[in-house]
Amino acid sequence: MSERTTPSTAADDDGHRTVLLRGGDIHSPADPFATAMVVERGHIAWVGSEGAADAFASGVEEVVDLEGALVTPAFTDAHVHTTATGLALTGLDLSGARGLDDALTLVRAHAAAHPDDPVLLGHGWDASRWAERRPPSRAELDAATGGRPLYLTRIDVHSAVATTALLDLVPGVTGLPGYEADAPLTRDAHHAVRAAAHAAVGEEQRTAAQRAALRHAASLGIGALHECAGPTVSSESDLIGLLGLAASEPGPRVFGYWAEQLASPADADRIRALGAIGAAGDLFVDGALGSHTACLHEPYADAPHTGAAYLDAAAVAAHVTACTEAGIQAGFHAIGDAALTAVVDGMRAAADKLGVERVRAARHRVEHAEMLTPETVAAFAEFGLTASVQPGFDALWGGADGMYADRLGADRARTLNPYAALLRSGVPLAFGSDAPVTPLDPWGTVRAAAFHRTPEHRVSVRAAFTAHTRGGWRAMGRDDAGVLVPGAPADYAVWRADDLVVQAPDDRVARWSTDPRSGTPGLPDLSPGAELPRCLRTVVGGRTVFVRPGG
Repeated sequence: MSERTTPSTAADDDGHRTVLLRGGDIHSPADPFATAMVVERGHIAWVGSEGAADAFASGVEEVVDLEGALVTPAFTDAHVHTTATGLALTGLDLSGARGLDDALTLVRAHAAAHPDDPVLLGHGWDASRWAERRPPSRAELDAATGGRPLYLTRIDVHSAVATTALLDLVPGVTGLPGYEADAPLTRDAHHAVRAAAHAAVGEEQRTAAQRAALRHAASLGIGALHECAGPTVSSESDLIGLLGLAASEPGPRVFGYWAEQLASPADADRIRALGAIGAAGDLFVDGALGSHTACLHEPYADAPHTGAAYLDAAAVAAHVTACTEAGIQAGFHAIGDAALTAVVDGMRAAADKLGVERVRAARHRVEHAEMLTPETVAAFAEFGLTASVQPGFDALWGGADGMYADRLGADRARTLNPYAALLRSGVPLAFGSDAPVTPLDPWGTVRAAAFHRTPEHRVSVRAAFTAHTRGGWRAMGRDDAGVLVPGAPADYAVWRADDLVVQAPDDRVARWSTDPRSGTPGLPDLSPGAELPRCLRTVVGGRTVFVRPGG
């Protein structure tokens, strides 16, 4: 990819420059065979053919020869925990640990390499994938750290293990719900220990972690992130600092959600004052399947209980009503079937009070939404709820031998993450990673949805791609972005990719959509095993935020 730039436009901030990109493939519904695009003052000005591009060449400040590269809208990751993602990128990451001994070896090495850290932080262990089938014990962690404070989150971040030295910093922790001797911490006990651990993260370390996460996202063609913050998962200062950083440095856009219940209009004003666009995200109705805290109608297959319920239908209704009346988006974290029933029952109660159309117009959202039934899918469509979902969960935990089957049994596990049913019912989808739960990996996420481990839940690559680009914008009420058409924000990524195809995973997807004569713009082949596209450049608002060295 080569460039020709007019010397007088060599300013560092290129957001207001006029740029012609040509000689590639432009993924745009405005012209499915487009090879060129003009960007002006941070927006898409024109999309069209190579021949027509000649008319623009002399009037622009920069010409980019794409040399056959693919240009797509930048991805939007609709559910991220940015600081935690950065800490995992820069700190102790146990997601690749092959077993218990390997995890303890990594802990020892990290402790030795960070002798001055007041609290050691790590993430990503998943004992369901280890031969030992258990997390490290407190005694093992005490020995591995030499008695220092250590906090290690499970991969789903809904439970954690900690050393004695860290527990000693939380008076009364042994009396809190979710505390069991030498078992992973959950519920209130986990939240209290997490707060103590995060309190040790200084502003400099936090900013470095946020910067690392944003730069990594930009390198993957991600142009926008939805930060799912809240009082039990982060802090007000963390959100304010992140939004300030994103506004002051080139990188992905960051849109903040703050997961706190509203009781009055003043609460909505306070959430807006934080810079958040909604009282949504990880407002927990339940927990997670891996930690046995997702709330179920029937007991777990491998535990004699039904999980944890944090909010009931009445609490959901009160929050939705308050948010709708205040003109602010509401949302919830709900994974288990009982939790999702509570959400839709609460939505119905709010709609009975305010009217269905008023609730629909607010575009409320639900994060994860895994154990849906036909009835709850229909309710999502009725109330205009966006399903903010993570296909990487199925790739990691789905299948007959996966964690879902362990927790639920094979029959219930096969019902999880029914993306095709959601699309057929008209439910808006927005894709994300829940990073650091699963990594930032947009093309891998699209592949995971298109090649879902349960075939009847698969969607076309085109539908999955839309959910991970335009879907994230629509999830926050913006219909004018996430697509390369004139007037849209110039948020795009340039990719080195193999031949483009219009791909459906099987005959469940209508055959016409895969025919070149349909005029559907192509996308890279995402078949399992195929090499994923490589990001060459990411542009946000017309401003370059990432360029791959060497192209």
